[in-house]
Amino acid sequence: MRTEKFVFKKKYGQNFIYDGNLLSAIVSDAKITPETEVLEIGPGEGTLTKKLCAAAKRVVAYEIDRQLQAPLGALQSEFSNLEVIFQDALKTPTEEIEKNFSGDYVVVANLPYYITSPLIFKFLASRASWLTVMVQKEVAQRFLAKPNSKDYGIPTVMINYRANVEYLRTVGRKMFTPQPNVDSALIRIVKDETKPKAKDEKFFTSLVKAAFGARRKTLLNNLLSLNISKEKILSALNKCSIAPSSRAEQLSVLDFISLSNSLN
Repeated sequence: MRTEKFVFKKKYGQNFIYDGNLLSAIVSDAKITPETEVLEIGPGEGTLTKKLCAAAKRVVAYEIDRQLQAPLGALQSEFSNLEVIFQDALKTPTEEIEKNFSGDYVVVANLPYYITSPLIFKFLASRASWLTVMVQKEVAQRFLAKPNSKDYGIPTVMINYRANVEYLRTVGRKMFTPQPNVDSALIRIVKDETKPKAKDEKFFTSLVKAAFGARRKTLLNNLLSLNISKEKILSALNKCSIAPSSRAEQLSVLDFISLSNSLN
């Protein structure tokens, strides 16, 4: 279903998939059923969209590139359960997007690097049940990193604070057109409302960002940027059984929650 005259745009991070077996596998990995309502972000030329429409109850596809109106318009004529909206899903208010769905829905997306984290966190705070997303492999590794590893950082803590992440499959760079410089990974992110929460989530976020502010510095020195007295920070660290000389990457998500609650 390749549109020969289409010019791929680097600013949108456009890398499309045309392999039918892989596209079918993505739909299966996304756990799409005839009762599922799907929000697809960045449908491109609609190769995955077509598979989703054949499997789901309803598909709403948000596309930023209006030069894709011809192939997506043709798909919309073919499938009565498809609605294509030419807007930036990241800038469109969540409540406006959710008017398109009767209830819960799932997100499926092949995400360019520059919007990966913002878009994922946007829909973790939405009505979406889970997200099945294609991301750069190194990004997936960060989301799944364990404490005391080089990949463990702010994204790891923040995404695992709200959800569980599952690595579904590696997708080699040769599967994309145009071919990117790195491999990708398909992951599923499932919100988990049973996870412990901080008393003040805004402060929790500030704490995590401050803790990783300079990875070579100790946790104590990084936390001083919060404008909290050294004595109060030392008291909280002691209460949470965390050494002042520790570094942020040594703390679990639960450690950060405990420390946030003790400081706030």
